[in-house]
Amino acid sequence: MVRFTLTLSMVILLAGPGFSADVKMLVLDEALKITLEKNRDIQKAEEYKNKVKGRYVEERSAALPQLAATGIISRGWDAALAPLNRYDRLENRHVELSLSQPLFTWGQVDAAMRAAKFGIATADDLLRLYRQAALRDVSAAFYDALLAKEFSKIAQQDLDQKTKHLDETRRKFAIGVATEYDVLAAEVAVENGQPETIRTENLIRTSRERLRFLLGLSGQEVDVAGQLYTPIESAAQYEEALKQAYEKRPELAELRNRLGLYKELVTVAGAGNKPRLDLKATTGYRDVFLGNKDNEYEGKTWSVGLIATFPFFDGFRTKGKVAQAQSDVSSLKIEEAKTMDSISLQIRETVNAVKEAGDIARALAGTVSQAEKLLQMAEKGFEYGVKTRLEVEDAELSLSRARLNLARAHRDYRVAKVTLTWAMGILGEP
Repeated sequence: MVRFTLTLSMVILLAGPGFSADVKMLVLDEALKITLEKNRDIQKAEEYKNKVKGRYVEERSAALPQLAATGIISRGWDAALAPLNRYDRLENRHVELSLSQPLFTWGQVDAAMRAAKFGIATADDLLRLYRQAALRDVSAAFYDALLAKEFSKIAQQDLDQKTKHLDETRRKFAIGVATEYDVLAAEVAVENGQPETIRTENLIRTSRERLRFLLGLSGQEVDVAGQLYTPIESAAQYEEALKQAYEKRPELAELRNRLGLYKELVTVAGAGNKPRLDLKATTGYRDVFLGNKDNEYEGKTWSVGLIATFPFFDGFRTKGKVAQAQSDVSSLKIEEAKTMDSISLQIRETVNAVKEAGDIARALAGTVSQAEKLLQMAEKGFEYGVKTRLEVEDAELSLSRARLNLARAHRDYRVAKVTLTWAMGILGEP
């Protein structure tokens, strides 16, 4: 296998005379690195993970002691009290520290904490899912940009070939061995070749812009450098690829973690009408004025107690919540089975796509050299007057098609391999 090492000088050389300092030249590895740092979907998934971590901290707080400080200053008048204590004014100053600690919740708090942990694992799976999808899309866009540059190169070669043919026809016309019709036909062929060069140049700009969008680089033009053509390797086996997909696909891992979360929610819902026991304690200081300073009473306060709660009948609300939670679990199992079937189909399609693209690339490997030889023979025959202009144009068309087909086959092969790696759940994984 031939390996290419891309240096900075080679990148500048590949950029060509149109290279600008404002354009960021990228090789594939650098593009994938930028994707992990800048892609908008990945950034959203990372923020969702942060949100889920906050939810876990929130759920964990239910198992920890709750402390609160309270301060009260109040003044009141009540004329109805005057006949009893000769004063109608009451002032109260009260500072209190309270503690609340759940002691027994019928598994509700523990289940909520375990559910939150499953939520964090789910967020990790979603982050992997978005990362792999972004890497797949950026890789495909990168190869599309390389293909667009190859198409532009082929279109320019075709135009140069037609221009060369026009010059030869004019030379032959000057010495009287070609007609004015031949010259006009050659000129028309050159003019017909120019729109394709314009289209391919626009295709380059479009493919670069799509790559820039996927990379998340605002206000920065990008270009690609690399080798489109690659050695064709043996296709992966379906059974092995499917086995790896069942183990590695983030969608399946996310569904399994969600299934664990929903099972814990069944426990949480089921504890709604079960007994629970809480510890409550307070301590503080109270200062009371009855009318004036001569009637001031102050001192420390405290209380501690166990509070048992048993909502033994809640109008079947808990029963309804449990039924809903159990239905969510059953639905998720069905979704898991459906996802596995979908992954099986994806693996089958991508394995076939890799094999198909590889077979096409192999079949076309010798076609370009044969088409080049055919064109050389046609041009030489036209030069000596034994081949017609139509035969030369047919040879030019055959060469252009062969080059285009080969370039597209290698692009399809590379994209199919990336897609298969994604379908197996190992794209970008260490």
